[in-house]
Amino acid sequence: MSFSRWHALGNTYLLAERAELGDALTPERVRQACDGSADGVLEVLSADENAAEIVIWNPDGSTAELSGNGTRIAARWLAERTGADEVRIRVGDREIHARMLGGADVETSLGTVEVGEIETLDLGSELVEITPVSVGNPHAVIRREPESEELKRVGPLVENHPRFPERTNVQLVRVDGLHDLTVAVWERGAGETSASGTSAVACAAAAVANGWSESPITVHMPGGDLRVTLDAENRATLVGPAERLD
Repeated sequence: MSFSRWHALGNTYLLAERAELGDALTPERVRQACDGSADGVLEVLSADENAAEIVIWNPDGSTAELSGNGTRIAARWLAERTGADEVRIRVGDREIHARMLGGADVETSLGTVEVGEIETLDLGSELVEITPVSVGNPHAVIRREPESEELKRVGPLVENHPRFPERTNVQLVRVDGLHDLTVAVWERGAGETSASGTSAVACAAAAVANGWSESPITVHMPGGDLRVTLDAENRATLVGPAERLD
């Protein structure tokens, strides 16, 4: 299999066109391709001068409804291939508009974010308060110190909780100021990860909805920073880098 390697704040994806693969990917082929060295696969179903359709695969062989980092990478790949400054990336029934900025930065418009009321989950050994958020994919935002060991303990319990029959992404969030959050991410199907675009959006939206912060918000993650802006209708714009590794 021939893949190019890309990353967005250390979140590594393999990218390949289905036509070059010879056939559609399968969960087993994805698991073999990632094998501990990538956070997912971007399978390009079709592409023209300024639009592409992709499937986003998690390293465990499941598919994701959306990935902020993955769509930025796909947008940068298409822009470098065609020379376009603005492109569209379709994932399932959602179309993402992307604009190339200076350096490696890409601005993506991710649409309306849905934020639910704070809920209490029973994890067996403790109760934890979450804010459920949908950015086209599910998130459970927890206001708690974003320490790695705590993330590894709580993340899989919330990801696989019966409240989320399709599983969920999980974030631990510390509010550092009116426009700053520090976040640790447990990604559904991948585990602890250095950065996540939709997680950044979910945390920013939860922070605004709960009165912790105001837009625009810089989200600090182990891999680096992402910038999130939410308008009056809770439509999210995300800015961050996407770069080719090889």
